[in-house]
Amino acid sequence: MVMTGYFNKTFQHIINQALLTTPDGMPLVKGLQWLGLPTATRVYGPDLTLYCCAMAAREKIPIYFYGSRPETLASLNKNLTTQFPTLSIVGMDAPPFRPLTNTEAQLALKKICQSGAQIVFVGLGCPKQEQWMHKYTDQLPAILLGVGAAFDFHAGTVAQAPRWMMGLSLEWLYRLIQEPRRLWKRYVVNNSVFIVLFAVQLLGHQWHRIVRGRSQ
Repeated sequence: MVMTGYFNKTFQHIINQALLTTPDGMPLVKGLQWLGLPTATRVYGPDLTLYCCAMAAREKIPIYFYGSRPETLASLNKNLTTQFPTLSIVGMDAPPFRPLTNTEAQLALKKICQSGAQIVFVGLGCPKQEQWMHKYTDQLPAILLGVGAAFDFHAGTVAQAPRWMMGLSLEWLYRLIQEPRRLWKRYVVNNSVFIVLFAVQLLGHQWHRIVRGRSQ
Protein backbone atom coordinates (compact mmCIF):
# COMPACT_ATOMS: atom_id res chain seq x y z
CA MET A 1 0.00 0.00 0.00
CA VAL A 2 2.87 2.36 0.82
CA MET A 3 4.50 1.73 -2.54
CA THR A 4 1.23 2.01 -4.45
CA GLY A 5 0.75 5.41 -2.84
CA TYR A 6 4.31 6.42 -3.70
CA PHE A 7 3.77 5.74 -7.40
CA ASN A 8 0.12 6.89 -7.50
CA LYS A 9 -0.51 10.27 -5.85
CA THR A 10 -4.28 9.92 -6.19
CA PHE A 11 -4.11 6.74 -4.13
CA GLN A 12 -1.78 8.44 -1.67
CA HIS A 13 -4.45 11.09 -1.14
CA ILE A 14 -6.98 8.33 -0.41
CA ILE A 15 -4.68 6.83 2.23
CA ASN A 16 -4.06 10.21 3.83
CA GLN A 17 -7.79 10.99 3.96
CA ALA A 18 -8.69 7.75 5.74
CA LEU A 19 -10.07 8.00 9.26
CA LEU A 20 -7.31 5.66 10.42
CA THR A 21 -4.37 4.06 8.61
CA THR A 22 -2.32 1.49 10.48
CA PRO A 23 0.92 -0.46 9.81
CA ASP A 24 -0.14 -3.99 8.85
CA GLY A 25 3.37 -5.22 7.98
CA MET A 26 6.37 -5.72 10.24
CA PRO A 27 8.79 -3.92 7.87
CA LEU A 28 6.65 -0.80 8.35
CA VAL A 29 6.69 -1.23 12.12
CA LYS A 30 10.48 -1.60 12.14
CA GLY A 31 10.75 1.44 9.87
CA LEU A 32 8.61 3.55 12.20
CA GLN A 33 10.71 2.48 15.16
CA TRP A 34 13.95 3.38 13.39
CA LEU A 35 12.46 6.75 12.48
CA GLY A 36 11.92 7.64 16.12
CA LEU A 37 8.62 5.96 17.10
CA PRO A 38 9.82 3.17 19.44
CA THR A 39 6.31 2.27 20.63
CA ALA A 40 5.00 1.54 17.12
CA THR A 41 3.35 -1.90 16.91
CA ARG A 42 1.77 -3.96 14.18
CA VAL A 43 -1.98 -3.83 13.54
CA TYR A 44 -2.43 -7.15 11.75
CA GLY A 45 -5.59 -7.23 9.63
CA PRO A 46 -6.65 -10.80 10.48
CA ASP A 47 -6.12 -10.20 14.22
CA LEU A 48 -7.99 -6.91 14.00
CA THR A 49 -10.87 -8.73 12.31
CA LEU A 50 -11.15 -11.27 15.14
CA TYR A 51 -10.84 -8.54 17.76
CA CYS A 52 -13.69 -6.57 16.16
CA CYS A 53 -15.81 -9.70 15.76
CA ALA A 54 -15.37 -10.51 19.44
CA MET A 55 -16.35 -6.94 20.33
CA ALA A 56 -19.32 -7.03 17.95
CA ALA A 57 -20.53 -10.31 19.44
CA ARG A 58 -20.21 -8.95 22.96
CA GLU A 59 -21.85 -5.59 22.22
CA LYS A 60 -24.49 -6.96 19.80
CA ILE A 61 -23.15 -4.90 16.88
CA PRO A 62 -24.32 -6.13 13.44
CA ILE A 63 -21.53 -6.65 10.90
CA TYR A 64 -21.25 -7.14 7.15
CA PHE A 65 -18.60 -8.63 4.86
CA TYR A 66 -17.96 -7.23 1.37
CA GLY A 67 -15.47 -8.84 -0.98
CA SER A 68 -13.80 -12.14 -1.90
CA ARG A 69 -15.71 -15.11 -3.42
CA PRO A 70 -19.07 -16.69 -2.47
CA GLU A 71 -17.45 -19.96 -1.36
CA THR A 72 -14.93 -18.07 0.78
CA LEU A 73 -17.69 -16.06 2.42
CA ALA A 74 -19.65 -19.23 3.16
CA SER A 75 -16.66 -20.77 4.96
CA LEU A 76 -15.94 -17.48 6.71
CA ASN A 77 -19.51 -17.28 7.98
CA LYS A 78 -19.37 -20.83 9.31
CA ASN A 79 -16.02 -20.39 11.04
CA LEU A 80 -16.79 -17.03 12.63
CA THR A 81 -20.24 -18.02 13.93
CA THR A 82 -18.69 -21.17 15.39
CA GLN A 83 -16.03 -19.12 17.14
CA PHE A 84 -18.46 -16.34 18.15
CA PRO A 85 -21.95 -17.89 18.57
CA THR A 86 -23.62 -14.54 19.36
CA LEU A 87 -22.06 -12.75 16.39
CA SER A 88 -24.65 -11.02 14.21
CA ILE A 89 -23.54 -11.26 10.57
CA VAL A 90 -26.34 -9.42 8.77
CA GLY A 91 -24.95 -9.73 5.26
CA MET A 92 -22.20 -10.93 2.96
CA ASP A 93 -21.58 -9.89 -0.62
CA ALA A 94 -18.98 -11.10 -3.12
CA PRO A 95 -18.93 -8.59 -6.00
CA PRO A 96 -17.67 -9.68 -9.43
CA PHE A 97 -13.97 -9.26 -10.20
CA ARG A 98 -14.56 -6.41 -12.63
CA PRO A 99 -15.63 -2.77 -12.40
CA LEU A 100 -19.25 -2.58 -11.26
CA THR A 101 -21.85 -0.76 -13.25
CA ASN A 102 -23.46 2.17 -11.47
CA THR A 103 -26.62 0.09 -11.02
CA GLU A 104 -24.67 -2.78 -9.45
CA ALA A 105 -22.75 -0.42 -7.18
CA GLN A 106 -25.91 1.26 -5.93
CA LEU A 107 -27.59 -2.10 -5.36
CA ALA A 108 -24.63 -3.23 -3.25
CA LEU A 109 -24.81 -0.04 -1.18
CA LYS A 110 -28.57 -0.47 -0.74
CA LYS A 111 -28.11 -4.01 0.56
CA ILE A 112 -25.55 -2.83 3.11
CA CYS A 113 -27.74 0.06 4.27
CA GLN A 114 -30.84 -2.12 4.57
CA SER A 115 -28.94 -4.76 6.54
CA GLY A 116 -28.44 -2.40 9.46
CA ALA A 117 -24.74 -3.20 9.65
CA GLN A 118 -22.65 -0.90 11.82
CA ILE A 119 -19.28 -2.39 10.79
CA VAL A 120 -18.45 -3.40 7.22
CA PHE A 121 -15.35 -5.49 6.68
CA VAL A 122 -13.99 -4.91 3.17
CA GLY A 123 -11.77 -7.54 1.58
CA LEU A 124 -11.19 -6.42 -1.99
CA GLY A 125 -7.40 -6.23 -1.81
CA CYS A 126 -5.15 -3.21 -2.25
CA PRO A 127 -5.75 -0.73 -3.86
CA LYS A 128 -9.30 -1.69 -4.78
CA GLN A 129 -10.66 -1.83 -1.24
CA GLU A 130 -9.22 1.56 -0.28
CA GLN A 131 -10.65 3.12 -3.44
CA TRP A 132 -14.06 1.57 -2.75
CA MET A 133 -14.15 2.73 0.87
CA HIS A 134 -13.06 6.25 -0.08
CA LYS A 135 -15.72 6.49 -2.75
CA TYR A 136 -18.66 5.21 -0.75
CA THR A 137 -17.93 5.95 2.91
CA ASP A 138 -20.21 9.00 2.91
CA GLN A 139 -23.08 6.89 1.58
CA LEU A 140 -22.90 4.19 4.26
CA PRO A 141 -23.96 4.57 7.91
CA ALA A 142 -21.21 2.25 9.12
CA ILE A 143 -17.51 2.03 9.90
CA LEU A 144 -15.61 0.52 6.97
CA LEU A 145 -12.55 -1.61 7.73
CA GLY A 146 -10.23 -2.75 4.94
CA VAL A 147 -8.72 -6.03 6.12
CA GLY A 148 -7.21 -7.44 2.93
CA ALA A 149 -6.59 -11.18 3.02
CA ALA A 150 -8.30 -11.69 6.39
CA PHE A 151 -11.35 -13.17 4.64
CA ASP A 152 -9.25 -15.95 3.10
CA PHE A 153 -7.25 -16.59 6.26
CA HIS A 154 -10.29 -16.98 8.53
CA ALA A 155 -12.20 -18.93 5.90
CA GLY A 156 -9.31 -21.37 5.77
CA THR A 157 -8.75 -21.01 2.02
CA VAL A 158 -5.26 -19.50 2.46
CA ALA A 159 -2.83 -20.48 5.22
CA GLN A 160 -1.34 -17.78 7.44
CA ALA A 161 2.40 -17.57 7.94
CA PRO A 162 3.74 -18.95 11.23
CA ARG A 163 4.01 -16.34 13.95
CA TRP A 164 7.78 -16.74 14.11
CA MET A 165 8.03 -15.73 10.45
CA MET A 166 5.81 -12.73 11.12
CA GLY A 167 8.09 -11.69 13.97
CA LEU A 168 11.10 -11.84 11.65
CA SER A 169 9.34 -9.74 8.98
CA LEU A 170 9.24 -12.76 6.64
CA GLU A 171 5.48 -13.10 6.12
CA TRP A 172 5.91 -11.68 2.62
CA LEU A 173 8.21 -14.61 1.74
CA TYR A 174 5.69 -17.17 3.02
CA ARG A 175 2.89 -15.61 0.97
CA LEU A 176 5.12 -15.29 -2.10
CA ILE A 177 5.84 -19.03 -1.98
CA GLN A 178 2.10 -19.72 -1.71
CA GLU A 179 0.98 -17.41 -4.52
CA PRO A 180 4.03 -16.65 -6.70
CA ARG A 181 2.16 -15.68 -9.86
CA ARG A 182 -0.08 -13.18 -8.13
CA LEU A 183 2.38 -11.71 -5.66
CA TRP A 184 5.84 -11.82 -7.27
CA LYS A 185 5.70 -8.29 -8.62
CA ARG A 186 4.28 -6.84 -5.42
CA TYR A 187 7.00 -8.35 -3.26
CA VAL A 188 10.04 -8.63 -5.51
CA VAL A 189 9.72 -5.24 -7.22
CA ASN A 190 7.93 -3.19 -4.55
CA ASN A 191 9.99 -4.54 -1.66
CA SER A 192 13.25 -3.76 -3.45
CA VAL A 193 12.20 -0.21 -4.24
CA PHE A 194 10.88 0.24 -0.70
CA ILE A 195 14.22 -0.78 0.79
CA VAL A 196 16.10 1.75 -1.34
CA LEU A 197 13.67 4.60 -0.65
CA PHE A 198 13.51 3.84 3.06
CA ALA A 199 17.31 3.72 3.29
CA VAL A 200 17.44 7.23 1.81
CA GLN A 201 14.76 8.44 4.23
CA LEU A 202 16.52 6.85 7.21
CA LEU A 203 19.86 8.43 6.26
CA GLY A 204 18.15 11.80 6.00
CA HIS A 205 16.52 11.28 9.39
CA GLN A 206 19.85 10.40 11.00
CA TRP A 207 21.56 13.37 9.37
CA HIS A 208 18.95 15.79 10.71
CA ARG A 209 19.37 14.30 14.20
CA ILE A 210 23.12 14.88 14.00
CA VAL A 211 22.64 18.45 12.77
CA ARG A 212 20.12 19.22 15.52
CA GLY A 213 22.42 17.71 18.12
CA ARG A 214 25.32 19.91 17.01
CA SER A 215 23.18 23.04 16.95
CA GLN A 216 22.17 22.45 20.56
